[in-house]
Amino acid sequence: MEQLDSAILSKVIQQRPTKSHKGTFGRAVLVGGNRQFGGAILMAAQACVYGGTGLTTVISDGVNRTALHARLPEAMFVDWQQTELIDTVTESADVLLIGPGLGEGKSNFDLLQRIVSAQKEHQWLVIDGSAINLAAKYPLIIPFPEQVVFTPHQMEWQRLSGLAIADQTEENNQQAQQKLGSLVVLKSHRTQIYGSSIAQNPLGTPAMATGGMGDTLAGMITSFLAQFEKTEETIQAAVYLHSLIGEALAKEHYVVLPTQISAALPQWMKKHQASDSE
Repeated sequence: MEQLDSAILSKVIQQRPTKSHKGTFGRAVLVGGNRQFGGAILMAAQACVYGGTGLTTVISDGVNRTALHARLPEAMFVDWQQTELIDTVTESADVLLIGPGLGEGKSNFDLLQRIVSAQKEHQWLVIDGSAINLAAKYPLIIPFPEQVVFTPHQMEWQRLSGLAIADQTEENNQQAQQKLGSLVVLKSHRTQIYGSSIAQNPLGTPAMATGGMGDTLAGMITSFLAQFEKTEETIQAAVYLHSLIGEALAKEHYVVLPTQISAALPQWMKKHQASDSE
């Protein structure tokens, strides 16, 4: 198993070209946030915007519109009751993140299936949180599973893969991932990324054990896929940087909040971007 290190960051994070505009850095659409868990999609959106995505749109319960605009005016908003507008917005996306705070009712699954089944050949999907549990409960049609990233924690992976936590060995996880046909970011105190190879993130701290940390990571992965090469290394870089920032903040903070990691992203991405000579 490969151990990630900081070299993955300068390999993935590129300097921005002089001649560029917001469209140069990708379009991301994030779907989630019911009335109870609106904060999840807000945190994912903050990570997506602060991670450098050119255009970020949030599709959510209408109750979250004001909170999103107050906290993150850079993001656009679509009420998830606006069916025709949803189709228009998702069709133009480069990457879609589905699941943070989505909820697990039948109507939530119908929205998930509507968006996922319309996946285009050029699009990547990041499936997180509630959407993982829904995918474990109901048959989910995914047109291009090789362009999908599942981001489960160990219990969500148990539901999706059928592997009890005690049986989630490297070999068993790899077999389940290959059967799934998608990339898997298996979150734990030492997160592992399963794809054509297996990579482990050696970083992480108990200070990061707070609600919303996974939503922030999903937003970072989405952002990186939207603007950099759509490869396993890009996903690995997002995972590594998430924990690298968390460990740095934990040197002076007893607890690290997800929003603190997002706020630090522009500075850390600047610090680790590829140099002119690379």
